[in-house]
Amino acid sequence: MESLEQIRDRLLARFPGATVTLVTNPGVAAEHSLLLDAAHGAELALFLRDDPALQLDYCSNATGVDWPDKEITDVKKTTVPDPAGGAPKVVEEKTKHVEPGCLEAVYHLYSMALRHGPVVIRLRTANRSDQVKLPSLTPVWRSCDFQEREIYDLYGIVFEGHRDLRRLLMWEEFKDHPMRKDYVDPDDYEWEPTPHAAVLERAKAHYPVPPAATPPEAPKP
Repeated sequence: MESLEQIRDRLLARFPGATVTLVTNPGVAAEHSLLLDAAHGAELALFLRDDPALQLDYCSNATGVDWPDKEITDVKKTTVPDPAGGAPKVVEEKTKHVEPGCLEAVYHLYSMALRHGPVVIRLRTANRSDQVKLPSLTPVWRSCDFQEREIYDLYGIVFEGHRDLRRLLMWEEFKDHPMRKDYVDPDDYEWEPTPHAAVLERAKAHYPVPPAATPPEAPKP
C-alpha cells in the first residue's frame, strides 16, 4: 500500500482546492493519519474508496475526539550583554495565547478487496460551540451509520447528510453530550433510584427540606 505521504500528495493533485495535512502520532503505535478539510471531506472520502490503487471500501471504526481550548506559552530567548562586562545573559520572555478548540471525527479505513489498511482520516469542526457541522461519510461507507449517531450523541458533532441523525445511547430529551471534556455530571441520576457515596452527598442539596417538627403542647393544669 502507498504511504500516507503518497496518498496525501495524490489527493492534493486530484483536488487542488482541498487541504490535506499529515498528522503524526508520537506514540509507540505510530498510527499517523490524514486530516481532511471538512469542505472537501465527502469527495476526498469517495476518492479513497474508489481509487483503484486504494479501494478503501470498509470503515471499521468511527469515533469522536474533543479538543478544548488550550493555553499555549511561547518562550522567546534574547541574548543581552552584561553591564558589568561579564558573559552575555540569556533573557526569556514568555507570552501566552489561547489555541481555539474543536471537535473531531476519526475514521479507520481498510480495503477488503486489496487486504490492506488501516488508513486513518480525520475531520475537524470550526469550533466547539456554534460551528460543529461535518459532512456525513455514511453515504460513502454505510458502516458509519450508527457510529456517527454515537458521535453526535456523545460529542455533539452534527453530520450533514446523515439519513437518520438522532441520539443512540442517551434519550432524545437529553440536553448535553457526556463525552465532552467539560461535561459536568448531574447531582443525581434519573436512572439511579438509590444514589450512594459521592452522588448521594451532592443529591442531598436538591432534596426537599422536611417541615420543622412542631413541639408538643404543654399539658394543661
